[in-house]
Amino acid sequence: MREIVLDTETTGLDPNSGDRIVEIGCVELHRLMPTSKVFHQYINPERDMPDEAFRVHGLSNEFLSDKPVFAEVAGDLAKFLDGAKLIAHNASFDVGFLNSEFAVLGLPAIQFDRVVDTVALARRRFPGAQVSLDALCRRFEIDLSARDKHGALLDAELLAAVYLELMGGRQPTLTLAAGAAAQTIQVDRPHRPARHFAPNPAELAAHTAFLEQLKDPIWLRSG
Repeated sequence: MREIVLDTETTGLDPNSGDRIVEIGCVELHRLMPTSKVFHQYINPERDMPDEAFRVHGLSNEFLSDKPVFAEVAGDLAKFLDGAKLIAHNASFDVGFLNSEFAVLGLPAIQFDRVVDTVALARRRFPGAQVSLDALCRRFEIDLSARDKHGALLDAELLAAVYLELMGGRQPTLTLAAGAAAQTIQVDRPHRPARHFAPNPAELAAHTAFLEQLKDPIWLRSG
């Protein structure tokens, strides 16, 4: 039941051409509800920041220069992701970058059978509609006021809210939220002996008198 919603920011679009991760944001869910556990890290990409990428996320060479390199955070990241289903928007992009970074370090790749792509979920639910993160937030009336630029942690938090809606809302299976438990109420009831309801002579007489007032009762008719 543990899921991790993740997002990355990078220096570009293709890890095979030397682009690197510069920010990772992860939000933990349990039974589709945020647990408040997150993993967030800015990363020194050990290369220059192209202007196009800077315009997207606003992370400059100067800002990232004193941040750890990926090798320094890889162990903590892998531990945070371990054993969880991973949720990402356009998952091949984020997981592709993560696997490229892991490969350089000789670490195991993330297998795609544990990954859910919310783009694919949204396209199945809303065929023909726009399925960008912004468009889905607007559709589900999720507040976008804090999103003037892309940011991995903020986008992961927004995506977690979108994913919850795509899965049917806060209680999609009518199960209790994480941490809640059904309560059984025990009530002590005193033992009472069975009552006897045989009519007394006065009640029998009253019943007979009542029946005599009925005209043509059906139980006296011949078949």
